Amino acid sequence: LTSPTNLLFTFSFIIFTIGFTFRHTHLLSALLCLEGMMLSVFLLMATWSLNSNISSFILPLTVLTLSACEAGIGLALLIASARTHNTANLKSLNLLQC
Repeated sequence: LTSPTNLLFTFSFIIFTIGFTFRHTHLLSALLCLEGMMLSVFLLMATWSLNSNISSFILPLTVLTLSACEAGIGLALLIASARTHNTANLKSLNLLQC
């Protein structure tokens, strides 16, 4: 059976996925949606490991570490695109131009 907290984290993941799908015009909003998705996955895995008999927090901590690295790389890309293209809108960025 699923607990209400697991349903809440699953629902938050779905909401962030919908937000990422439909509201990805600006790079910062896309990064925030990705970070929310990763945080909900971390919380879901942490509550799953607490509810089960597994006393291992290696997998949730690995997801949290990768989420922090993703946030750092995303913010570096945001700063680089703002400096080079003078905008952070994803529609104005073209990958074929340098």
